[in-house]
Amino acid sequence: MKLIVFLGNPGREYRKTRHNAGFIVADHMYPSTSWQDKFHGQYAVEGGMKLLKPQTYMNLSGTCVGEAASFFRLRPQEILVVHDDLELPFGEIRLQLGGGLQGHNGLRSIKERLGSDQFARLRIGIGRPVHEGVAQYVLSPFTEDEWIGWDLLLPHLRAMVETCDHIPQVYKLP
Repeated sequence: MKLIVFLGNPGREYRKTRHNAGFIVADHMYPSTSWQDKFHGQYAVEGGMKLLKPQTYMNLSGTCVGEAASFFRLRPQEILVVHDDLELPFGEIRLQLGGGLQGHNGLRSIKERLGSDQFARLRIGIGRPVHEGVAQYVLSPFTEDEWIGWDLLLPHLRAMVETCDHIPQVYKLP
């Protein structure tokens, strides 16, 4: 992989929400990275790897990813997208190449801009809402118990990002 894209929404009000799972991983893995504004996002290079956090809001993530891919002349297969996933229960993470979009508007936007769905994905399970609508659920914060789960997941997420050439991979919290 030559570019890792971490999906989320900009702004303090979204910092600890389920839809910001990608940003949470980026902030954990690269806490002292100096990000710069580029490609309608925050861009950095760390250890030779290009990193990107779109600042276009989730539904327009493809704008940022498309600009970076074009600038660096990257093929979709050279891009890893780290994102939340309603179809996986909380505590499950999967690394895969391509696949369906599962109604994820950020992924849909990226596919439209790249002209392909053959980019790698690190899917972070957030589960489906039980009593509320999907939009309200993904924009709500993680619970205290889920934050404890994050502490257990983060080392595995880091390992999957660092070994993303070994696809597929799956991890579930015990």
